Amino acid sequence: MLPLLFFLLQAATAIEPPQGQKLALTATARGVQVYNCEVGADGTFLWRFDRPEAELFDDKGKRAGRHFVGPSWEWYDGSQVVGKVVAKQASPDADSIPWQLLSAESHPGIGYGLLGHIDYIQRVDTKGGAAPAAGCDATHVNTKTRVSYSATYKFFKGE
Repeated sequence: MLPLLFFLLQAATAIEPPQGQKLALTATARGVQVYNCEVGADGTFLWRFDRPEAELFDDKGKRAGRHFVGPSWEWYDGSQVVGKVVAKQASPDADSIPWQLLSAESHPGIGYGLLGHIDYIQRVDTKGGAAPAAGCDATHVNTKTRVSYSATYKFFKGE
């Protein structure tokens, strides 16, 4: 129990937004991580991350938006934020995608709304979504696979 608690404390510290950022919104994502079977530079076959495809749900469980290539998030009010990864921490679950902190790179779309002024996005509580360990070979090059996942996304903005 103690090693898991230590890991969780480290994970939270490594991906915390900068001082002065306040939690503005939390969403639960349910969807897939899409991977493409490719040949690596060394000639080995590997599943390379392509994009997320997920629906976002608000704190009442109501569908409220989507998460897609970019990485981008769009809320039901038309607001969007595109992020760039600034920190990663392995998930406590080895079969799950990492926890991350992303900075906002742009706000396409309408430019206002709930996501229109977001500065940072934090991904935590991931379940699933990791690239498959097998199945990418010469007969599957340029094919895609979709791996189910869920996560919590926390959106932060400056004071």
